[in-house]
Amino acid sequence: MVIPCLNEAEAIAIVIEKARRTMADEGIVGEVVVADNGSDDGSPELAAAAGARVVHEVRKGYGSAYLAGFAAARGRYILMGDGDDTYDFTEIARFVDPLRGGADMVIGNRMSGIQPGAMPWLHRRIGNPLLTGLLNLFFRSGVTDAHCGMRAFRRDVLPTLDLRSTGMEFASEQVIRASKSGLDIREVEIDYHPRKGDSKLASFSDGWRHLRFLLIHSPTWLFVVPGALFAIAGLIGSLITLTGVELFGREWQLHAMIASVAAVIIGAQILQIGVFSKAFAYYYLGERDRLIAAMRSRVRLEHGLLAGLGLLGIGLVIAGVVLGLWIDRGLGELREERLAMVGLMLIVVGLQTIFGAFFLSILGLRRRPHTGDPDAG
Repeated sequence: MVIPCLNEAEAIAIVIEKARRTMADEGIVGEVVVADNGSDDGSPELAAAAGARVVHEVRKGYGSAYLAGFAAARGRYILMGDGDDTYDFTEIARFVDPLRGGADMVIGNRMSGIQPGAMPWLHRRIGNPLLTGLLNLFFRSGVTDAHCGMRAFRRDVLPTLDLRSTGMEFASEQVIRASKSGLDIREVEIDYHPRKGDSKLASFSDGWRHLRFLLIHSPTWLFVVPGALFAIAGLIGSLITLTGVELFGREWQLHAMIASVAAVIIGAQILQIGVFSKAFAYYYLGERDRLIAAMRSRVRLEHGLLAGLGLLGIGLVIAGVVLGLWIDRGLGELREERLAMVGLMLIVVGLQTIFGAFFLSILGLRRRPHTGDPDAG
């Protein structure tokens, strides 16, 4: 069992005693590893006196402490839990049994067992449900309480998880990596008790760290979905404005066309960044991605160049027609402003597509094998 510790003198000996007694009562052969993160209240000495093996991690952070503890742990299964007595370590066996039954990871679910005063209203009703919901939406994890600190996993999945976060977002990273890797995640309902000692959690800064981590690990929701919405809205607006269809009792003019064209260009750019991000994660981080896998096997650089040249060519033709009509009128009033905006939009998107295809091809120079790929070992 691994317990992170930063000034937990009030509770550390209590939780170690519970863990060791429970393992002895349940016939579980194991040890308690306390990963101290710079305590100055005597916590390490109390932990050692209570029978724990203490390791010291000088790099600050919740994740840093856990990474040091995981590296020091020697058991087949690793159970993790905070050292503030919020979790009942007499329930260790309920986490170990599913692992013995084939699960890769077991996560506690506190939401139906929160004791009075154990969790602030903001965390219980807004923060945790919101972040857990986003995590499930982005990564299809299917967990109820993504930030429960009591969980267990098989030691042999550590290389697959490849955990790196040093702060509070470590909890999110663990679930995200497990979900992306297709690990068998199960839940156990537990009680959550008021902590002993001072809380180390900073609600808004730690919440932002979790949200930021979710977004940067999901190019689909950070880039692809917003980009597609921008582009679709812009295309619809362009068609309505170009054809003169009345909407909301009026016909939309040049300013609406300018806004629509801008939305298409912005959307195309964001979409392109999303594809680049997914390709980078696929080739350099070993992420599994159906879209990039399909593109890798079916789409070549030349396909992207042809698409871009097609858009560019159509845009240039439209621009040429508008220019010809303008010259024919003696360079006077330009009456085809909306059509000119369409030509400009196609030219810009075409150029983006051409150079984007080259950049995507550069990313693909590294052919990292993936499980299921023809060249994977």
